[in-house]
Amino acid sequence: MKRFQRLGLICAAMTLAVTASAQNLPQQFVIGGEAAKRIRDFTTINLATAERIAETCERLAREQGVGVSIYILDNDGNHVYMHRMDGQGYLNIVTAEMKARTALMGREPSKNRMNRVIQNPDAELQQIQLGFFPNSGGLPIVVNDQLIGAIGVGGSAPRVAQGWSDEICAHKAMIEVLGPQPPLVEDLPPQAPQGSSTQATAPVPRFDLPQGTAPRSSLPAEFVVSGRAAATIFDANQISSEAAKKVARTCRAWAAERGGTASIYIIDTHRTFVHQERGDGQVYNNIHTAMLKAQTALTTRQPTSIRAAQLRNDPRGLPRQLMQFGFFAVSGGLPIVVDGEMIGAIGVGGGAGGGDENCAIEGLKATFGNRVLLPVYPAQQD
Repeated sequence: MKRFQRLGLICAAMTLAVTASAQNLPQQFVIGGEAAKRIRDFTTINLATAERIAETCERLAREQGVGVSIYILDNDGNHVYMHRMDGQGYLNIVTAEMKARTALMGREPSKNRMNRVIQNPDAELQQIQLGFFPNSGGLPIVVNDQLIGAIGVGGSAPRVAQGWSDEICAHKAMIEVLGPQPPLVEDLPPQAPQGSSTQATAPVPRFDLPQGTAPRSSLPAEFVVSGRAAATIFDANQISSEAAKKVARTCRAWAAERGGTASIYIIDTHRTFVHQERGDGQVYNNIHTAMLKAQTALTTRQPTSIRAAQLRNDPRGLPRQLMQFGFFAVSGGLPIVVDGEMIGAIGVGGGAGGGDENCAIEGLKATFGNRVLLPVYPAQQD
């Protein structure tokens, strides 16, 4: 009996310690209230803070005339907020997440890993085996000595002498939103491999469109990537970053009006992420299922509710759908089709206060009006 009493006292002490630690955190930066109780965590970055940091970095990049991709993770490694500016390619997007994860796992700037590899190139393989990406651009997000998340920025060439790099973008954004931050780690100069010549011998071809040439879409420029950004990726039929942001924000507001939250993923026609956000209190399965819904809607070019209804009518197809095709047959995923042209897909998870698919529909209608294709349900027969 005494053992159980001691165990209870220990648990109570641990709870008090966590609560005390949480009380040291400014509440505007972390999830609080009922949402924090639901996930049993008062020390993880909230959506509002993640969005402010990302938008500040995006603004700084725009002032520099460059594009970036931004990932913000919570202290469990879940996606909280992601946004890619127009013209960003696959590598720009995925390396931003890799930098954020490296900073989160190492509890230090990802540049530290890069500098270790510069000093000892043989260490790179081990770093990669451990899941680290030894490149600068990832920073832990720490408030009052408490890790609340991590940020990774990718996509633009560094101009450190002019005060610009992916890491500088993240650092300046965090200062503006969170207050003073530790100084950045010094860059080590790159070292040439032993026995190699410092003079380049292999010609590197250029592969870009002539100046002033860009692919064009029949859709309005605000709906899709256009201009120089479209020329960079040779594609004018991807949903634009601003359109994706409007879809998500409308869905978020719609859910909030109904007392709910949502996890939202918007992807382009090449399956790369354009915009993502996790509502406060959403947990892993809400986040991950939203992503799976978007990917399924993109692959099938149909709302996921179609397969969900078909499988309710005839469950025999479930093993094939899940195991052989990898589809996630739950309502909430929609291809984004505007004027008959598919420009991306959206997935919503977490309930959204009034149905995941309804939330997605509201976002699409607010952004594209009657030009967007939406599911139509047959009238119920009495």
